[in-house]
Amino acid sequence: MAGLKGRDLAFSDIDLARLLIALAVLLLAAHGMGSLFARFHQPAAIGEILGGVLLGPSALGAVSPTIQHWIFPATGSSAAALGAVYQLGLLLLMFAAGAEMRRLLQRNAVRTVGLIASFGLVIPFAAGLGIVAVLGVRQFIGPANNYTALTLVFGMAVAVTSIPVISRIMHDVGLLGTRFARIVLSVAVIEDIVLYVILAVVVGLVQTAGSTAFGLPTALNIHSVAQNSVYHVIVAVLFLAVALTVGGRVYRWLRANPLAMRSPVAFQLLWMLALSAAALALGLVPLYGAFVAGIAVAAADGEEDEELGESVTVRQRNTLSGISFGFFIPIYFAIIGIKLDLIHHFDVLFFLGFLAFACVAKAASVYLGARLSRENRFMSASLAIAMNARGGPGIVLAATAYAAGIINETFFVSLVMLSVVTSLLAGSWLERVAVRLGAPKRKPAQDGPDVPSERSELGTA
Repeated sequence: MAGLKGRDLAFSDIDLARLLIALAVLLLAAHGMGSLFARFHQPAAIGEILGGVLLGPSALGAVSPTIQHWIFPATGSSAAALGAVYQLGLLLLMFAAGAEMRRLLQRNAVRTVGLIASFGLVIPFAAGLGIVAVLGVRQFIGPANNYTALTLVFGMAVAVTSIPVISRIMHDVGLLGTRFARIVLSVAVIEDIVLYVILAVVVGLVQTAGSTAFGLPTALNIHSVAQNSVYHVIVAVLFLAVALTVGGRVYRWLRANPLAMRSPVAFQLLWMLALSAAALALGLVPLYGAFVAGIAVAAADGEEDEELGESVTVRQRNTLSGISFGFFIPIYFAIIGIKLDLIHHFDVLFFLGFLAFACVAKAASVYLGARLSRENRFMSASLAIAMNARGGPGIVLAATAYAAGIINETFFVSLVMLSVVTSLLAGSWLERVAVRLGAPKRKPAQDGPDVPSERSELGTA
């Protein structure tokens, strides 16, 4: 094709109407439910997902399937455009998560953080692999028909902790500046980095084996499972290592150009898209590239803090954050809600068993690590409950694995619901015990102003 012509870019009136109406109702439902949840000190992202559920087959589709299918068609130009917004929302969410890594990772309480991270990640992951070996989960395998990838996703679903959800909860209840918060967030940073490395490897295995695969693995003619595993682990770790060591300096050097001076936000978007494309070319999932791009920006931010005592990068990133969390990311979460068919693909008995197993495995391992680091029983129990919140990373894991064909719709619904329920449980517990963990007592007259009017970069996820 010589190039895009006018008719290639044009929407029909009906497609454009569908797209505009879909975006409007998605924003209204996501922000409406997100604000409602935030008002009660619950993760806004959970409300945004439930806003999407109201527009999906579980609610609107059950009442009026004709209207639901008209607004959200499965195929066509408007469906493709919504898919593009969904993908951009995911990339921007991962960019924001990576950009927060330097600020959240703390150096104190090294013994406690090390033990909890080791026990709280390895034991639940091993428990997940063990239950797969004993019971088998082939009934949840997706179209990619890759049992190894399914097994790894199952293990990570049990082990993952959410930085965004738990940080927002602790902010709302006044815990964010406490030693408890520093321990939780430091451990969660380590776990999230491991999660995204494994996720990049898992999706890379599936993509390399597929007929639509492209990039370096295909050029190197890598096809066997063993070769795929070795290649993707090495490349994912090296990609992250480069970002941690020289990413900040490269970003600052490249920023000295007319585009960055004219529009810093446009340059940050270009940086994110470039590293996402680079990850894809290496055979990794593009969200991993966006995550690494955010880490590099955070490194540049740290260098500026040391040199200037303030950060131009932070102010620029906050501008991008307003766009991301005002439009793209709420729509991303709402579309996940639309994909949840709680009527036809929600296995309640399996979910309850999976919820109990995941919570016990994660809580017991975190509690053990905390007790071995000589934390008292109450502190250890609170850490165990808080780190059961799976939130944004759990949802990203579910959505990415489902999109890659690793898991089927029934397991996808259970994974998202696991993230929703565990996040709500953690929020309810911390709301009750915040003062005992070091949060200041809140006066009734100050309850309203204490609720932030604007979301931080990770506040919604």
